[in-house]
Amino acid sequence: MSTPSEKVDLSSLRISREKKEQSPESRIPWKIIVPVTLGAILLGSFFLMRPGMSGAIEVEMTTASLTSPSQANAVLTASGYVVAQVKAAVASKGTGRLERLFVEEGDKVRKGDLIARLEDQDVIAALERAHADLAVARADSSDARRSVDRQRTLLNSGLSSKAEFDAAEARYGRVVAMILSAAAAVRSAEVGLENTRIRAPFDGTVLTKNADVGEVVAPFASSVNSRGAVVTMADMSSLQVEADVSESNITRVTPGQPCEIVLDAYPEKRYAGSVYKIVPTADRAKATVMTKVAFRERDNRVLPEMSAKVTFLSKDTENSEAGAPSRLTVPASAVAPRNGSWLAFGVRDGKIVEIPVKTGVTLGDRIEILEGLVQGDQIVLHPEASITPGTKVKSK
Repeated sequence: MSTPSEKVDLSSLRISREKKEQSPESRIPWKIIVPVTLGAILLGSFFLMRPGMSGAIEVEMTTASLTSPSQANAVLTASGYVVAQVKAAVASKGTGRLERLFVEEGDKVRKGDLIARLEDQDVIAALERAHADLAVARADSSDARRSVDRQRTLLNSGLSSKAEFDAAEARYGRVVAMILSAAAAVRSAEVGLENTRIRAPFDGTVLTKNADVGEVVAPFASSVNSRGAVVTMADMSSLQVEADVSESNITRVTPGQPCEIVLDAYPEKRYAGSVYKIVPTADRAKATVMTKVAFRERDNRVLPEMSAKVTFLSKDTENSEAGAPSRLTVPASAVAPRNGSWLAFGVRDGKIVEIPVKTGVTLGDRIEILEGLVQGDQIVLHPEASITPGTKVKSK
């Protein structure tokens, strides 16, 4: 036991106020802290969002579209153009300046109607001269015939010689020949005059006007300043679609086979048709065979050179189906019976919504929708029983 007089050493109990300095090796660089912090934030966000992602079901979507009833019996499809089988570039047989043009594009003409007329003053003058020459020849014919009759009488009475009679008879023969020649000249002049009249060769419609009044028209357009044809016309009742069918599919096409024609200009309209002819030659460059398809029904909207698509149908297709109006359809697997009614399932804000629909006839693997959907609507294909309103989904 220490006495009060003894001093106690309390230095060991003193608290040091000096700061301990860290060595450089013990410090964590900021270049490591920042990436680690960001990684932790991203990892936390992933785990926070994972429950919502794991709850979304992947679904396949389809579209409500218009379908032709005959497409269920389609054999193959080909492209082609509308071509008039009776078409002509109407020209003149004579050469001359175009004086009058009596038609315009779109005018309908009958066979023999006057389309145009060339200048004809010179041809009319030649015709008048031919008529005059014929009149002179006929007048000489009367005098020559009377001369022959006189010489015959004198010869019988012995007052004329046989030579004089033969001369009179020869003169009469020459006059008869002159009459025939003059008559032929008249017919030639009439033909020349008719050649200045350009007429329609058949009933049809004027498609294009190729020459204007004042231009020179020549049969073969030998000059750069002359025109060969005055107008181009076609018989619109002879319009057909000429479609190229690949050689590998030509065995699936037969004459008389029902078809459906859709013009690119009017995709909503379908025309009934049938195979008219398979041209007996192939195009070696394209490896196709031309097939001509005739219209069973046609309206004024069908014009030459329009592009068209031809759907060749099976022989069992009824005539009423070809060309029938299109119907709104969806794949049959896109609608499902639920609680006694047919439902389709759409997606809104990533969740399923029920769409009651009224169905119609079945067209192949598609079904007609009478009510509930419009063209372009997106619905779920192959909806499973687990899909109910409000189910979170995402497209595949």
